[in-house]
Amino acid sequence: MTLGFIMMCHTALDRAAQVARFWAESGCPVVIHVDRRVKPRAFRAMADALADLGNVSFCARFACEWGTWSLVAATQAAATQMLTRHTNVRHVFLASGSCLPLRPVEELVAYLDTRPDTDFIESVTTADVGWTVGGLDVERFMYRFPFSWRRQRPVFDAYVNLQRRLKLCRRIPDGIVPHLGSQWWCLTRQTLSAILEAPDRPAVDRYFRRVWIPDESYFQTLARRYSRQIESRSLTLSKFDNQGKPHTFYDDHLQLLRRSDCFVARKIWPRADRLYRTLLAPSAAQPERAEPNPGKIDRLFSSAVERRVRGRPGLYMQSRFPRNDRENGKTCAPYSVFHGFSDLFEDFDVWLTKTVGGRVHGHLFSPEGAEFSGGASEFNGALIASAALRDYNPKSFLTNLIWNARGERQVFQFSPRDNQACNAFMAADRNAQISVISGTWALRLWRSGADFTEIRREAARLQKREAEHLAILRSMQVKARVRTWTMAEFIESPMEALQPIIDEIRPRAARPLTEAPRMVDLTGFQGFLQRLKNEGMQPTLVGDVSLASAQRPVAQDCARPYLVR
Repeated sequence: MTLGFIMMCHTALDRAAQVARFWAESGCPVVIHVDRRVKPRAFRAMADALADLGNVSFCARFACEWGTWSLVAATQAAATQMLTRHTNVRHVFLASGSCLPLRPVEELVAYLDTRPDTDFIESVTTADVGWTVGGLDVERFMYRFPFSWRRQRPVFDAYVNLQRRLKLCRRIPDGIVPHLGSQWWCLTRQTLSAILEAPDRPAVDRYFRRVWIPDESYFQTLARRYSRQIESRSLTLSKFDNQGKPHTFYDDHLQLLRRSDCFVARKIWPRADRLYRTLLAPSAAQPERAEPNPGKIDRLFSSAVERRVRGRPGLYMQSRFPRNDRENGKTCAPYSVFHGFSDLFEDFDVWLTKTVGGRVHGHLFSPEGAEFSGGASEFNGALIASAALRDYNPKSFLTNLIWNARGERQVFQFSPRDNQACNAFMAADRNAQISVISGTWALRLWRSGADFTEIRREAARLQKREAEHLAILRSMQVKARVRTWTMAEFIESPMEALQPIIDEIRPRAARPLTEAPRMVDLTGFQGFLQRLKNEGMQPTLVGDVSLASAQRPVAQDCARPYLVR
C-alpha cells in the first residue's frame, strides 16, 4: 500500500511539474487537475514535461473559481480517478500547485504506515471555529449562494441580505452536521471512497453546490460521517494573515520551514529558487525528525501579523496611517519635557546635559524655530529648525524626532510661549515625562524692561495658555508621567523636586544630586508680582512667593553642592 497525491494547479505550472516529478519518482502516483482557464499551450507544456512518468495522469478539467462548487467538483474528479487507477493507494493527499514537500516522501509514507486508519483533515463545527475572517460561519450553510463573491459582489451581498430579511433558511440534509476546515487534507482510501460512493451523494452534492466556499466544508463535513478516526489537523503547513490570506514563503524562510517539521508547505513563491532546489534535491541520510508541529513557528507568525496590523510603536507610515487614538503607541521611546525650568534656572540645558548625559534640546516648539541640541540647524531624519515646516504638523515633527533618535533619550524645554499644538498629544503619550513649574514665564517678563502695559497684556496671555495646558495634564485621559509645581512651591526645595525626575531619566545610574542648577536672582521679583496685581492682573499660577523667599540669595544656596535628605 502506498500514498497518492492530488494536485490542484492553475498557475506556475513549471513549478507544479517539478513537485509532481519529485513525488512520482518517489513511487507515489499523482493525479493533476489543471484549471480549464489555463491556456492550452501552458497545459501542453506541463503534460509534455511529465510524459515520461507512468504514474502521473491528468483528470477532467473544470473552470475553478474561489468560493464555488467548481473546486469540489474538480477534487471529486481527481479523487475518483486516483482510486480507480491506483488500487494500491491507501492514503490520498490533496495539495495545490504551490505546495512544496519539506521532508522526504519516505518519511511521510512511514508516518502514515503507523496510522493506517487515520484521516488528517481539519474539521471543526461552526460553533467552535474562530478563524473565519470577513466571511460567514453558520450562515454559509443556511442560505443559498448562487452568485460569485468576487465577480458579482453587489448581487452577492444583496441576495444574502434578502434571505436574512425574509428568513429563507435551507434545510440541511439528514445526517449532515456542518463542519469547517482547511481545504488541504490527507484521507484514507476507505473514507474517501465512502464519500464518493455514498447512496445519497446526489442530494448532498445539490445541497453543497449552494454553500459558500464548499471546498472548506464538503470533505470536512462528510469525513465526520464516515471516518473511523480523525485527527483534526492538516499535514500541510499553511499560515494565514489577519485578512484570511495565506502567507507566501520565500527563500529566506528555509530554516523556518524546516523548524516546523511539517511534511508539506504552501504557499511557495514560484521564484523561490533556493527553496525548490534545496527541498526537491535527492534525499540523503537525515536524522529522524519529530512529529509535525507548526506550533513551533506560530509565535513568529503571530508577531508578523501584529506587526502588519498595528505597525511598530511610534512609526507612522502612509500605508498604515492610523485613525486618531488607534495608533500603536504615539511615540517609540521615552522622552522628557521640562516646562518652565529654562526661565527659572540659568543655562539649565547645559546643567541637564552634564547630569543626565542624554540629548538635551532647547525649546523645540519655540516660535522662532526648533532649538536643536548644540544649536544645530537640522536633526536626524532630515528635520530642520524651520518653524513653518515644524508647525505644518507639530505631532509628526515630534514623533519623527523621537523615532529618528531612538536609542538615545530626548529631552527638551517647553513654555507657554511655545507652540501648544502637541499638549494633548504628549499628555496622552505613555512615553512622555512632563515636569511643569508654573508661573516662571513671569521671570522673563520681569527682566524684559518692556512697557508695563504690554507686560501686563502678555502676562495675561501666557497665564491663560499655561492654565489650559495644566487643565489638559489634570484630565482623566493623561497617560504621561506628570509632575507639577507652582514656582513658589518649587523654589522652597528645588533639589528634592529635581531628584526623582533625574532618577527616572537615568535609572541605572540613580544617585543623589550633588550639584544644583544656578537659579536666577529673584531679588525684587515680589515687587513685580505686586505691581501686576495692582494693574489688575492676578498671577495665580506663580504661587505665593513670599518676601523672604524672593529676597534671600536662593541662587547661591542652590549652586552649592549638597545632598537631598
